[in-house]
Amino acid sequence: IERFGGVIREVPTRACDLKLDVSAIEAAISEKTAAIIINSPNNPTGVVYDEENIKELTDMLSRREKELGKVIYLISDEPYRELVYGDATVPYLTKYYDDTVVCYSYSKSLSLPGERIGYVLVCPRIRDFLSVYQAVCGAARALGYVCAPSLLQKILPRLLGMTADISVYDKNRRLLVESLTEYGYELIRPEGAFYLFIKSPSGDGEEFSERAKSEEILIVPGADFGSKEYARLSYCVKTEQIEAALPAFKRLIESYKD
Repeated sequence: IERFGGVIREVPTRACDLKLDVSAIEAAISEKTAAIIINSPNNPTGVVYDEENIKELTDMLSRREKELGKVIYLISDEPYRELVYGDATVPYLTKYYDDTVVCYSYSKSLSLPGERIGYVLVCPRIRDFLSVYQAVCGAARALGYVCAPSLLQKILPRLLGMTADISVYDKNRRLLVESLTEYGYELIRPEGAFYLFIKSPSGDGEEFSERAKSEEILIVPGADFGSKEYARLSYCVKTEQIEAALPAFKRLIESYKD
């Protein structure tokens, strides 16, 4: 974004549930705003922005477009779309907002880490459709990306509608949420993706991540995602690995009580 003269303005989510803070997003919009970028199911929180939250956002954007007399694109990053649990669903944004672009990757749903293959969906009702379409088609070449192998491109049509076995992710999610909550950790129950956002017992995600290494637990400081009080845990591993790590998580939080 910055390479092409854009300015990034980060807007925090709601503290209570880590969902979109639409009022804060609106306050950040100006006559220079070109696009809003969101990610759901979210990395690093695992939160899914539900229909109510999305509709609040798109209603606000529609109103602001009229007030400013300009297009504000909504870019939705959705590589974890199929990785949702329970009753959670990911709304289709094109139902609510015409100026929408959706970015999708098969690397998560088919468990193909490192395989950069997916698509960009441009709403057919988007304003300046041809210009947007041409920009999307030319972006890969301009940014130096290359196409995925031909074999993988030919395989994908045979896999439409299929996913990797996400029941393992769900089992890991429930095991971690129940166990860590019992131990005294503060966290938001994830509804999608395969991440858990844990609040640091000390309030410092960097310190928490460093201390976790003493128990051979590797987590990512939340500061990397704009939230210094948290750390991100990934649970896309074998359930046995998580079961073996639970005593270490218990010792870790107990170390803050000494």
